[in-house]
Amino acid sequence: MSSKYYLTQHAISKMQFYGLSEQRIARVIRNPKRKEEGIVKNTIAVMQPVSEKIVDGKTVWKQEVWVMYQSKIKSSKSKAKSKDNKFANLLKPGQLKIISAWRYPGVSPKGNPIPEEIMRELADMI
Repeated sequence: MSSKYYLTQHAISKMQFYGLSEQRIARVIRNPKRKEEGIVKNTIAVMQPVSEKIVDGKTVWKQEVWVMYQSKIKSSKSKAKSKDNKFANLLKPGQLKIISAWRYPGVSPKGNPIPEEIMRELADMI
């Protein structure tokens, strides 16, 4: 993947599980259809439909691809270690840390698009 992105092991395993390529993840980040605040502190979740169709003048789709990412965290003067800046020294300026990626069947509800399975796995990581 380009030097713009840092993939966590969780993201890599989810990409393999859901059959998502690095190019698809980058495309979702560059052109999201929807953007929400992630459940993990200082994260953003973005979505792009897999295949859009126009039915009766409305755009519809049956599946979504979601990506949760975090941009580089600015370190404080004290440089205290915390879970939030654990990977900060691995990231280059302007680099995004891809935390997770998943496919959502159907149209996800606004406000909480993250499936329960992903939330449990992320909670275990934190």
